[in-house]
Amino acid sequence: MTSAMVSELRNRLRPFHDEAIARGVPADEVERWTATARPCATLTRDADRGGPVVGRFGGPLLLPADLPDPAHPFVAAVDLAALPADTTDLPLPPHGQLLLFAFPETADDYEPMGSAVYVPVGTAVVERDRHAWNPYDFDDYEAMFHEFPQGALRARADVSLPYHHAVDTREKPGSGPLPGHPRAEELVAVWNRTRDAVAPEGPLQIGGYANEEVVHTDPVARAVSRAVRAAEAGRWDGPVSDDAADWVLLADWQAGMDVQGWESSSVHWVIQRADLTARRFDRTFTEVFWNP
Repeated sequence: MTSAMVSELRNRLRPFHDEAIARGVPADEVERWTATARPCATLTRDADRGGPVVGRFGGPLLLPADLPDPAHPFVAAVDLAALPADTTDLPLPPHGQLLLFAFPETADDYEPMGSAVYVPVGTAVVERDRHAWNPYDFDDYEAMFHEFPQGALRARADVSLPYHHAVDTREKPGSGPLPGHPRAEELVAVWNRTRDAVAPEGPLQIGGYANEEVVHTDPVARAVSRAVRAAEAGRWDGPVSDDAADWVLLADWQAGMDVQGWESSSVHWVIQRADLTARRFDRTFTEVFWNP
């Protein structure tokens, strides 16, 4: 990030900083935590809380003719050229369409529950059947898909801090504080308290940190472990790094905000940094948290 971006993030985080200091968290620990901030784009259908239109939930499904029908429902399309500059710190292409697909329900540990497709500018596309993912016409699934949001998406440049405060230890999963952050749980509580004053939540997020209803450890790290298992089981193509530092959050969808019956469902699209740089969006792994 540029120095101007860092300065802007710090200014945006002033309510968080002040609340943490008021709670007695040492200033140096607050500074270390704010240094982990990442820029992100919050996408919302709310014209009063969003910015320029950068895509849409739902709508026609337009894909290259030689691409197989996706195995999961169509969620949204994002026009990367319309995203405001420096909205994220991801090496996204400067133009083209990013299409996101997901089934907002948990499954086997190693099964990917969605995908991402990148359509470069100038690519010839044809309209596809948006219901092709459900070849057996399961009524329950069609009813779920009918609840998927529709409409224009507006982007707002935001800042993101971690929602997780623990790491897995040998003795007990999720029991140890994040390395270098002994007050992590308290700082996450401050972020949850002040977030609406800094970066109000929207249904779709590009970049930043992953969030879900119950967060202890990093959802991206959990998704990475599932991607590794999927590759080992032959359900997803490798190579796959088992180091979460090699991965980033591409997008987050709080599906429970929109899909009745799937409340608390969160979809995380994660991708290895090297694949993102190479524009290998077909290497995106999709993981779902759902607490029915």
